[in-house]
Amino acid sequence: MRPVFVLVHSPSVGPSTWHPVAEWLAGQGYGVRVPSLQRIGAGDPPFWPQVADAVRAAVQDVPADRPVVLVAHSNAGLFLPTIRAGLGGRAVAGSVFVDAALPDPAGRTPVAEPAFLEFLRPMAVDGRLPRWTDWWDDADIDPMFPDPVTRRTIVEEQPRLPLSYYEQHIPVPDGWDDHPCSYLLFGPPYEDLADAARARGWRVARLPGEHLHQVVDPAGTARLIVELADGSRPSVSG
Repeated sequence: MRPVFVLVHSPSVGPSTWHPVAEWLAGQGYGVRVPSLQRIGAGDPPFWPQVADAVRAAVQDVPADRPVVLVAHSNAGLFLPTIRAGLGGRAVAGSVFVDAALPDPAGRTPVAEPAFLEFLRPMAVDGRLPRWTDWWDDADIDPMFPDPVTRRTIVEEQPRLPLSYYEQHIPVPDGWDDHPCSYLLFGPPYEDLADAARARGWRVARLPGEHLHQVVDPAGTARLIVELADGSRPSVSG
């Protein structure tokens, strides 16, 4: 039985960052869900239960005996342990971290390290941050997008998250990684995280590109996600 791929976007951006990959997977006959996390941060902390609830709601219509593959991009990787725990007894065939932050092995994972929080705090106005793409120069952002339309779509759906989102610590439930986990690397600055995933015994593949490479090469990204999820030898490795 083919699994359903659950593509989880970072709360810093929006679901359109996964839509091209979702379309490719659906075109190949795979089941796909793209939960929207756009309301995360609208209420009060802690925010991680809202992420787990959104993903659980997105797979409610998937038959209980059909496995799912959790796929997290960027900051969403930190939430995979609580997402996995929130699914209860549902079969999880695999978790794929795509250019993603890694949860700590146990305990609680900070969303942002102290040095990064010091970078963020001066930008906050009334407790809320600018949109993620507004943190950086255009020279850093432009290469991430294949065309102006895609850039406009992704930029316009970004939330202004509260600073408290980045100040939270996310619990790491015991046994969350009781299934195959793997890592798909696009490029810097995530090489160290890919190395850490490899050190945990996870399979690692590389598809060179910028941080939003899944919107630039959705077919290549989707193929590697499928190969990592089903245990095939990745066609691109690193």
